[in-house]
Amino acid sequence: MPAVEDVGMVKRCPRERAGLVTAMARGFVGRCPHCAEGRIFGRFLKVRPECDVCGLELAHHRADDLPPYIVIFVIGHIVGYFLLETEMNYDVPLWFQLSFWPLVTLLGSLALLQPVKGAVVGLQYALGMHGFATLPLPRISGVPQDEETQHGPGDGRAADGAPGFGPA
Repeated sequence: MPAVEDVGMVKRCPRERAGLVTAMARGFVGRCPHCAEGRIFGRFLKVRPECDVCGLELAHHRADDLPPYIVIFVIGHIVGYFLLETEMNYDVPLWFQLSFWPLVTLLGSLALLQPVKGAVVGLQYALGMHGFATLPLPRISGVPQDEETQHGPGDGRAADGAPGFGPA
């Protein structure tokens, strides 16, 4: 069953914000963290201004340097482990080591960078960070919507109005 239902001319988007793990998983596979139907990326690492399906604004995300740090951490540990295992247990020529491991590092980093950036955008959406506090209204096909429903720290539902996970 798709997350966004098309009923006549009105697209019905989910009214509630997706959970943390769900939003990050949707972002990891390159889908909109709100509706799971639209795509996040227009190019390799360029986030679209808004979701084509539900209209969620994506342009205000602030992924910045977190995705490269996560990729460096993960790929560095994986390649470092296998490099040490290879060096300690096998007699591999130096020319092979100096040509193979940088290539594996480069290809692994390029393969993981876009999914990690999508997951970071999903994380920001799930936590209502950087303008993700508002959710889009259901869209009528071909007619842009100007107003959005407020969901998040500033919507009046929070008891103290403070950002974060809630009372400690």
